[in-house]
Amino acid sequence: MSVELESMAIEMPNVANHPNREPFRGVLTLLDSPSDRPPSGARGHRVVLTRAAAERALASLLGMALHYAPALDRHDAQCKVGVITRAEIVGRKLELSGYLFAKDFPEVVKTIRGRGHAARLGMSYEISDARVADVSANVWMLTDVTFTGAAILRREKAAYQDTWIEMM
Repeated sequence: MSVELESMAIEMPNVANHPNREPFRGVLTLLDSPSDRPPSGARGHRVVLTRAAAERALASLLGMALHYAPALDRHDAQCKVGVITRAEIVGRKLELSGYLFAKDFPEVVKTIRGRGHAARLGMSYEISDARVADVSANVWMLTDVTFTGAAILRREKAAYQDTWIEMM
């Protein structure tokens, strides 16, 4: 069994005990796999993000925001609680890491660290400029995307149920 790895990162200067940088990591999505639910914006269609599209768009994730809505049930790009500094493809998973703004959003850090909460949390991607191979297909094949951010959600609200986020 071979494992393929594509990776990109922004080198952040090390600042010991920075009060507003709390590292996180997680799985944003699965590649070449149909979503469990239709993501918002897909007009009721489940989607497949192809590995080739994710590889081409990987750099667009770096420096993008991680956001959340207090009920963890939707995307809210107006509530940016962190920044993505690393994105890599490991097998079929698109993994992320970065920092949450811990001093600004202590309740988000507490929620992710909370007993039992982390196991129920996932992530979802934000994209723009998506190209769909065949818009008449039941499942849309995304062949080109630009990532514009990511959201923290309850897993049952995320398009992919096998996503997750945790504090490092």
